[in-house]
Amino acid sequence: MSIITLSPFDLAMAATLVVVLAGLSMQMRLGVSKVLLIAALRTTVQLLLIGLVLKALFAHVHLMWVVLLATAMLLIAGREVMVRQKRRLAGWWGYGVGTGSMFLSTFCITVLALTVIVGVEPWYQPQYAIPMLGMMLGNTMNGITLGMDRLLQTAWDRRGVIEARLLLGQSWRRAVEDIRHESMRTGMIPIINAMAAAGIVSLPGMMTGQILSGTPPLEAVKYQILIMFMIAAGTGFGTMGAVWLTTRRLFDERHRLRLERLR
Repeated sequence: MSIITLSPFDLAMAATLVVVLAGLSMQMRLGVSKVLLIAALRTTVQLLLIGLVLKALFAHVHLMWVVLLATAMLLIAGREVMVRQKRRLAGWWGYGVGTGSMFLSTFCITVLALTVIVGVEPWYQPQYAIPMLGMMLGNTMNGITLGMDRLLQTAWDRRGVIEARLLLGQSWRRAVEDIRHESMRTGMIPIINAMAAAGIVSLPGMMTGQILSGTPPLEAVKYQILIMFMIAAGTGFGTMGAVWLTTRRLFDERHRLRLERLR
């Protein structure tokens, strides 16, 4: 099956839809038209740049270049986690918790999949490593962002309740146990919904892309199942770790709530 290539005119026609949407949003005074256009521009530039980078990377396969690109992706994802929160931890903690949680969950699971499950040689083959890591980081980033944002905002709103529990003798773990669990649940809901709807309500992006490029449907399905399970594990472990670390940071060694550590 031959691949149908898209011309710049084809992409311009698709971009017209976004421009029309931005115009309609402006007319309705939704306040998102500028953000929408900037996001569309960023999408175009960023994807074109990564396309050029991957083209060069595929031509010169080397572990060092893969590690450099993976590190850049992780650091940028960590920044996105931090800036999307209404309230966040002050100092390097605001950046370090999300970034560290993503590193431990996504990188470990991706390396496991590449070396044990897929068994690609070499294991850092960029054709497999970068797309898998990208999907892992993107979804784990969303889960961690939602979980941390829910935790910090709820802790701020319910600070009186938390302090009352502490005064009654509860430990910091017990005082915020319900908030912590709800925050973890919030971070995991998107991937749970995605898995529940996959194949019935929606056809996931990786599977669709493989089918469009000529991959047999059943082979594309197997890869999509692998990716969905990887994303679920990465998002779950990452969200749990980030929420726990964030919760611990909100209290000192004497079990006192320290909201001054937020900004």
